Amino acid sequence: MRVHQLTFAALAVAAGLSLTACQSGTDSAGQSAPSSATDGSTAGGSTAGGSTAGGSNQGGGKDTTGGSAGKGTAAGSGSGSGTSGTATGRCHSDALDITAKDRTIDGDPDGTVVVELKNHGSRDCTLSGYAGVDLKTSAGSLSAQRTGTPAGPAVVKSGQSIDFGISYPLNTSGGSGVRITGLLVTPPNETRTVTLAWPGAGTLPVTEGGGTPVKVGPIGSAGQGS
Repeated sequence: MRVHQLTFAALAVAAGLSLTACQSGTDSAGQSAPSSATDGSTAGGSTAGGSTAGGSNQGGGKDTTGGSAGKGTAAGSGSGSGTSGTATGRCHSDALDITAKDRTIDGDPDGTVVVELKNHGSRDCTLSGYAGVDLKTSAGSLSAQRTGTPAGPAVVKSGQSIDFGISYPLNTSGGSGVRITGLLVTPPNETRTVTLAWPGAGTLPVTEGGGTPVKVGPIGSAGQGS
């Protein structure tokens, strides 16, 4: 009986050791799987699924998109403001409708012609200083003398106009005088000249000595050429 008891005891010890070994193996395997899951969770958290990196990526995406759109809007506004804020180009002859009208006031010693420059282009442009003015006469071309103080550049919006004045002496001598046959106008800083019919009095008095009796005022000085 004692032998059997020892045998059973030995078997029980062996079984216990075997069970302990199995449990130890199960724990190791069990710990190994969660360790993998934790790595996966960490990886997911760092890269895709986790709230930290996922939130960062989403937030970054929103910030990048929002920032990019915001910059795009700002750039667009800046660009627009730059197009408006940058210096407006000068008015070219091809973008201007130029006309001349008689604006002589009865009783004035001098005659007055007003030249209007209308911007028919699609963009605003600037004019400043003096236009070139020459009268075609029976005695040849006669250049107008600049008079007055020019203002700064004037912006002429599309569809709007600006003008200047030309003054000239009226022929009250009773003689035939110098016949005027046309008006030549060259916008400021341009080389293309426009030929217009002269709307004022038909003749100039004959003057002695040098100089010109015709005067032109700066852009924006309609009726103030003298």
